[in-house]
Amino acid sequence: MPALFDPYSLKSVTLRNRIAVSPMCQYQAKEGLVNEWHKVHYTTLAHGGAGLVTLEATAVSPEGRITPRCLGLWNDKQADSFAPLVAALRQTGTVVGLQIAHSGRKGSANVPWEGDDHIPETSPESWQPIAPSAIAFGQNRARVPHAMTIEDIERVKADFVRAAERARDMGIQVLMLHFAHGYLAQSFWSTYSNQRTDRYGGTAENRGRFLLETLDAVRAVWPEHLPLCARFGVIEFDGKDEETLTESIALVRKMKERGLDFLDVSVGFSTPGVTVPWGAAFMAPIAARVRREVALPVATSWYINDGRQADALIRNEAVDLVMIGRPLLANPYWSYEAARVLHIPQASQILPPSYGWSLSRYH
Repeated sequence: MPALFDPYSLKSVTLRNRIAVSPMCQYQAKEGLVNEWHKVHYTTLAHGGAGLVTLEATAVSPEGRITPRCLGLWNDKQADSFAPLVAALRQTGTVVGLQIAHSGRKGSANVPWEGDDHIPETSPESWQPIAPSAIAFGQNRARVPHAMTIEDIERVKADFVRAAERARDMGIQVLMLHFAHGYLAQSFWSTYSNQRTDRYGGTAENRGRFLLETLDAVRAVWPEHLPLCARFGVIEFDGKDEETLTESIALVRKMKERGLDFLDVSVGFSTPGVTVPWGAAFMAPIAARVRREVALPVATSWYINDGRQADALIRNEAVDLVMIGRPLLANPYWSYEAARVLHIPQASQILPPSYGWSLSRYH
């Protein structure tokens, strides 16, 4: 059986272990540019020993940002700002991933600690969000988005392609498409946000069309030897779980047929007010079902907090990787602590030599 600290290979990429840093928005950028915050944050996580570090949701266009403080990859200046960070991360021995995204109707928002609501339309920092239909998310994201035309759809797909090309050229090894969490792609899939009557709305086949066409377009420019992944919300926890999950699994099968190499299984978050069953690794059984029924490698996150729990998920073949988020914010050296808990020989070698040598003398 594989274990948490066994290497994992996908196409030409080999991770030193099965621990992946989940993409976590930092909301620290200006004009979409990488700055010193990102360099310190991500290199610290990489030195902590994870096998994969996935950089946070990076907007494919100005309107694709969640907030004015999000990273972007819609111009070459932004790509140039990423390059030193990517090079530094690769020197640590970690594999470097990047999530590219469009916020859809959740865009033009304040950062979470300043309200997590839509910026007033009169503010110079505000912009017009777009979505498949003119339906607001609700609660604190109440601004009605512009319903996308076919020309808008084609433009956004082209934005994803250009961002993927820049990611490729700056040395990203794993590319993740953000198809989850109520952002643009997820909102095409969800009936809560998509009430179109054209070929992008109505049936599951039509609602999945934007996701598959975006995948096709990116697949055409992304190197075949490098993994192309997606984070997709397969369930909403809205009382229609079996129906949604069955449709989602059918869509994931089509993604696999069209060249998707890996799926990060997540929640839709397409509508407020649902009752998510928060609890230890609550998404793991759902991820395991997707893995089993599609025969596609998967990861998941959400309340995977300690090394024994993560190791059990790998050993039981529920997932192929564990995506660790907030526990790494609390302790960037979570991987080292997990190795110690699991009594991994030479756990200190997970860390940089100057750390590992010192700690090995006292543990």
